[in-house]
Amino acid sequence: MSYNNFKVETDADGIALVTWDSPGRSMNVFTEEVMNELEQINDKLAADEAIKGVVITSGKDSFSGGADLTMLQRMLGVFRDEKARDPDSAIKMLFDGAGRMSWLWRKIETSGKPWVSAINGTCMGGAFELSLACHGRVAADSDKVKMALPEVKVGIFPGAGGTQRVPRLANAQEALQMLTTGQNLSAKKAKQMGLVHEVVDPAKLVDAAKDMIKAGLKPVQPWDEKGFKLPSGPVYSAAGANLWPPAIAILRRETYGNYPAATAILKCVYEGLLVPFDTALRIEQRYFTEILQSTEAAMMVRSLFVSLQELNKGARRPEGVPETKFKKIGVLGAGFMGAGIAYVTAQAGIPVVLLDRDMPSAEKGKAHSAGLMDGRIKKGRSTEADKEKLLSLITPTDDYDQLEGCDLIVEAVFEDSEIKKGVTEKTEAVISKNTTFASNTSTIPITGLAKNSKRPKNFIGIHFFSPVDKMMLVEIIMGKKTGDAALAVAIDYVRAIRKTPIVVNDTRGFYVNRCVLRYMAEAFQMLIEGVPPAMIENSAKMAGMPVGPLSLTDETAIDLAQKIMKQTMRDLGEKAVPADQFELINTMVDKHGRHGRKNGKGFYDYPAKPAKKHLWPELKTLYPQQDPDKIDVEELKQRFLVTIAMEAARVMQEGIVTDPREADVGSILAFGFAPYTGGALSYIDGMGVENFLALSKKLQKKYGAQFKAPKLLADMAAKGETFYDRFNPYPKDAEKKAA
Repeated sequence: MSYNNFKVETDADGIALVTWDSPGRSMNVFTEEVMNELEQINDKLAADEAIKGVVITSGKDSFSGGADLTMLQRMLGVFRDEKARDPDSAIKMLFDGAGRMSWLWRKIETSGKPWVSAINGTCMGGAFELSLACHGRVAADSDKVKMALPEVKVGIFPGAGGTQRVPRLANAQEALQMLTTGQNLSAKKAKQMGLVHEVVDPAKLVDAAKDMIKAGLKPVQPWDEKGFKLPSGPVYSAAGANLWPPAIAILRRETYGNYPAATAILKCVYEGLLVPFDTALRIEQRYFTEILQSTEAAMMVRSLFVSLQELNKGARRPEGVPETKFKKIGVLGAGFMGAGIAYVTAQAGIPVVLLDRDMPSAEKGKAHSAGLMDGRIKKGRSTEADKEKLLSLITPTDDYDQLEGCDLIVEAVFEDSEIKKGVTEKTEAVISKNTTFASNTSTIPITGLAKNSKRPKNFIGIHFFSPVDKMMLVEIIMGKKTGDAALAVAIDYVRAIRKTPIVVNDTRGFYVNRCVLRYMAEAFQMLIEGVPPAMIENSAKMAGMPVGPLSLTDETAIDLAQKIMKQTMRDLGEKAVPADQFELINTMVDKHGRHGRKNGKGFYDYPAKPAKKHLWPELKTLYPQQDPDKIDVEELKQRFLVTIAMEAARVMQEGIVTDPREADVGSILAFGFAPYTGGALSYIDGMGVENFLALSKKLQKKYGAQFKAPKLLADMAAKGETFYDRFNPYPKDAEKKAA
């Protein structure tokens, strides 16, 4: 019997080798077809007396990325339609669908034939759960091997037995950490935890798996054996009493209760370890069905899996433009940003010319890459050979003639229009007329900078975030005359360096900075109102933000905030910046010399290590303080999220961002907008536009015009629309439905 996704070969010892190699995909993923075929294979092999055991491996470089979550999205769509007609039937349908993979894995592990998973590369989610259901697990001794159950990162949890098998194999504390964080495991770490039996040379992987079967591997899991004992002892024991209360407290501290899936994991493990295995799987299935219906799951799966994948694959790339294969890229400016851009470019295997005003400056920029590679080597993530190879791709220079032949120029000089004008003119005298010129600016409109160019259709903005090597988002800014070819080159470049591109039309602050400045401004306003600084920072974190707004302002520099305010007032008039906020920033910078982390003094003090940073004690003396017990923390949280989401809505109304996927993904990747919401626009969609408007009116009445909703929201509420209805990123799908 032939299969579309698998090849089955039986050797002379009666061992069936099942090789998973789905056609047309770079990585194996579970689809309905894959699971149906796997069930057919299991049934056929289980019934064949000549088969002594089964080895499952991959025909690709990786084992599997897990389930195709678009399949989950479709299931949830069917569920919503059915729920409108018959709620009870819909719940049963969702419950059965949620358990499809779980019970298939259970069928395999109770088939009576020993299965061994031969893990040759990345093994994630449902694929790792399948491996855990196998009676033996062998992993290749390779850096390519990464195992994880990362579902919690997209709002769901390992619902195919992961919450039950991991704590029955590993120490409960390590199991909980792995499950609630979605952390990656190396082959050696997985073996140390008891999740993998052997780690072998990649060339001997399949042979080692077969040897396990030949050695008499039992086709029975430990938990199905009489007398099985949990690795960490019973839940109701002294060890359990020392584990569970702290585990619950730690999860609360880390998530503030914002992630229902993480909480469900603790419940699944705790309850599941008290009962027989099949009952435990039912408990897991029940919680999985519940979590699938949560707003957090719907929004996180959409933004952090589906939309993120689509943008990474170039969803916004213009059609009909040939893809650029980069042979050489020029970076103008070898300061912190330029050096970082050169590093990520060389890391992608692309030769870089790193130009600065003199050779010492250019060499210093290259040394930045050497330092980053030294850090990787120290952590065991790279070798000296990797470092030499990367550095060989970076050519420091002060000679513009070296830029000849570049496919793309990325300008990253000081934020000064005249300096940028000079380097643009010098560069265009050397490069081809078809070369794309990109400016990495965070504040200056691209259309204005493009006036310095003789070829504005080839001029575009590529806005990196600091530090470049760690931040995964890049804003691509379209000037009024930017052409499709330049946009395509910019997207090709961002994809080549393995970052996520979002496309933004030209405006002051573009998209991300407009939202971030609102976040900071709300914190300044709270300080002026007398909200204790610690409450400001903590309430922001409780709302789901990774960094408090005062800490973030310190990182970007308070004197930079002052410069932005002054420039805004020059350009738009004094009323464009609240006078009391301007006074606060001037007091911090001019009176107290507090510029932020860079001079060790900002809203926080930064003592020498190992001491930790702490809020500046005098900060609370600048304004009369409110009684903390009379402050509504929930309202503080709402103010932070609503002010950012409101700015995102304004950006959509103005046509600065046109695709809601980019607004959502951009808000999470750039500054960590509460990931459990699915992003700034999904926060509004998740609660409903009408409810958001009611909340914003309440906040506007109490705190000011920053909460005034744009007309777009009122129109959407009247029509019962969401952002993904109004700005449908899949117009072709809508046309098909209409037809």
